[in-house]
Amino acid sequence: MTTAIRLRRNALFAMFFLPGIGISSWVTRTPDVRVLLDARIDEMGFVLLGLSLGSMIGILSSAPLVSRLGTRPVIAAGTLTLALGVAVIGLGTAFGASPVVAMGLGLFGLGMGGGEVALNVEGAEVEQAMGRSVMPLMHGFFSLGTVAGAIAGMLLTAVAFPVVLHLVIVSVIVVAGLVVAIRGIPAGIGRRPVVRDDSSTRAATAPRPAVWRDPGLLLVGGIILALAMAEGTANDWLPLVMVEGHGLDAALGSAVYVIFAASMTAGRFAGGWFVDRFGRAAVLGASAFLGAVGLAVVIFVDHQGAAAAAVVLWGLGASLGFPVALSAAGDSGEDTAARVSFAATIGYVAFLVGPPVLGLLGERFGLRQAMIVVLVLVGAAVFLAPAARTKAERELRAVR
Repeated sequence: MTTAIRLRRNALFAMFFLPGIGISSWVTRTPDVRVLLDARIDEMGFVLLGLSLGSMIGILSSAPLVSRLGTRPVIAAGTLTLALGVAVIGLGTAFGASPVVAMGLGLFGLGMGGGEVALNVEGAEVEQAMGRSVMPLMHGFFSLGTVAGAIAGMLLTAVAFPVVLHLVIVSVIVVAGLVVAIRGIPAGIGRRPVVRDDSSTRAATAPRPAVWRDPGLLLVGGIILALAMAEGTANDWLPLVMVEGHGLDAALGSAVYVIFAASMTAGRFAGGWFVDRFGRAAVLGASAFLGAVGLAVVIFVDHQGAAAAAVVLWGLGASLGFPVALSAAGDSGEDTAARVSFAATIGYVAFLVGPPVLGLLGERFGLRQAMIVVLVLVGAAVFLAPAARTKAERELRAVR
């Protein structure tokens, strides 16, 4: 590994870590924010809508911006916007202003959605340059950031540390980390070449291949959709599933979520070794199988201990789906940036759209029953996993 590639890899580790701190810092202070805003549950739902809207705008705008500007400015702008959003959330909470908090969440989502797609494009480029699997490790640093931020948030909540000071400090930490880490990311990655139109002097962007028409990429997108849904469902609903569906108290429900987050982190840090040893398709198939088993136990087994233990399988199963499938997307044909952007967009849409849909189903049928939808998708991913074979594996099978 050259020094330049090592610097890029380490910079990406830091850039994945920073959003993890930001999102878990906000999540751990949500109960305090609700009290300070004096907001009902339905009012908090409207406040949280800002996060979804901002994230969707960021996701949909990121790929065109990367094509025009490259990954570095999009990552920098996204992280700055995320940090600003964290500070605005804190200030809005201090003034008891729900619209300001919603605006802060919108900024947070805008930065998170836009920056994360660009980070994954950059990560796929680094992985191809290194010749081995590192995307799971990069996403592991995001998970590590969420664990670090959650621990700090729980401790600060326990000592009644002011929300506004906490979130402003986190914002400053994110900006400081960005200033240091962004230097390791080179300019121009992901930017599409500009060609000259023969019929005029105007510059025209090189034609973009219709990557969404590639059947192999669509199958990889199906894997991402399923396993991103599994991860997003746990992030939004797992504590409530354990409390309302299995009768745990709120503290134990939160503890089960910590188990899930720790399992995700462990899976991502160890996943690269398994991918290099057994291949992407085998690892994704095994991951989806583990996730399906864990989900099935949580849904169908009426035993608190068994359900809590099954969350480990759920977390391990969901941990590698997004990063490993993104690697497969980047390796599925020409124009890595467009393919990774397309696949990442599918994943982030699943993160955003899936959990609210489950909420609607859960209101009618119960949360455990609603999660059958996720179980079916994850089960299907077991059979879609062969689509993630590497280029060398596909060529070898074609020869045979």
